[in-house]
Amino acid sequence: MSNKIDPTLFSAHEQALTHEPCPLCGGELQLRRAKHGPFLGCSHYPQCDYIKPLHQNDGHIIKELGVPCPECGHELVLRQGRFGMFIGCSSYPDCRHIESLDNDEQNQKSESLLTCPECHKGHLVERKSRFGKTFYACDAFPKCKYALNQPPAAGVCERCGFPLLMEKKLASGTKYQCADKKCAHLQND
Repeated sequence: MSNKIDPTLFSAHEQALTHEPCPLCGGELQLRRAKHGPFLGCSHYPQCDYIKPLHQNDGHIIKELGVPCPECGHELVLRQGRFGMFIGCSSYPDCRHIESLDNDEQNQKSESLLTCPECHKGHLVERKSRFGKTFYACDAFPKCKYALNQPPAAGVCERCGFPLLMEKKLASGTKYQCADKKCAHLQND
């Protein structure tokens, strides 16, 4: 089996990039293909492990929205990314402003939601992972990365005083547990 790559698998633009020297060692860059797409790799591999992806999965543009970005003023666009549809700035990567599609719905519900115990600015909202599993995270993401796997509940931990509890489903019924991962105290009834 040969390590040579068939050049017909790559576009003319991709083939033209192979004449660049490796920025780490000066060796020749070669076209390679992996499960996430084509990339340029140094010909001196494994001594030099430089790689450069040819395609960025930043979310391709589906539709221009005609609404200005609140951070930079460029137009917002609807994008399809690896986690689904989202709204982002058209001047990415210079401006990294993003919004979820259900932002208006979340803003209406935020009055009844619990305040994030970590940043005290955002609210905990229900989210779905890319695998469909439900979790609860701060809506101030990416500035705040607080998240829970169980539904949050209002209350204060009787052991450590943490300002949030979470529901824990047990065979004996629903109990409340401290949402602080360091404590995790199960509350008495």
